Amino acid sequence: MATLKKTTQRSDFKTGEHIVYPAHGVGEIVGIEEQEVAGIKLELFVIAFEKDKMKLRVPVAKAGSVGMRKLSDAPTVKKALETIRGRARVKRTMWSRRAQEYEAKINSGDLIQISEVVRDLYRSDTQPEQSYSERQLYEAALDRMSREIAAVNEISETEAVRQIEQNLAKSPKRGGKVDEETTAEIDGDDEKHDEAA
Repeated sequence: MATLKKTTQRSDFKTGEHIVYPAHGVGEIVGIEEQEVAGIKLELFVIAFEKDKMKLRVPVAKAGSVGMRKLSDAPTVKKALETIRGRARVKRTMWSRRAQEYEAKINSGDLIQISEVVRDLYRSDTQPEQSYSERQLYEAALDRMSREIAAVNEISETEAVRQIEQNLAKSPKRGGKVDEETTAEIDGDDEKHDEAA
């Protein structure tokens, strides 16, 4: 059986290029190899996720359908940083439902959706402690966001985290209990208060 080579698919991504794989975040294409599976030859991208010490093989023909994409462009990174400066949007639903939504956003691979999770779960030093599961989701979103910003801007992850935290510090102040139930519709002069800080 002859294999059809999808040159357009393959030329979308190159060896040595950083990409985003939705379920794992930023990885690097370290090679393209052929494997025979059930008598059919498959071309596979070999993607290394250095921080996780993991390699993933993705069929070249399936790269698009699994959501693999190139790194975000500079305007998208700028929009993500603007997103985290916005007011937290916490729905009045049970935590388990919100946690599922946050998880889905993190695994979407979409930088803007990930930045929304960072914004919504961020807690400043003056705010109440987060639950363990909130902290886990916040850390996961922050990690995904900082890895992509670091790769796009060619800076270290530490510098990317610092950049994110500086932008979070510019977000409207969030206080205690009220915020647990705050929704996007609540607006006020709170945004002006953070200049005094």
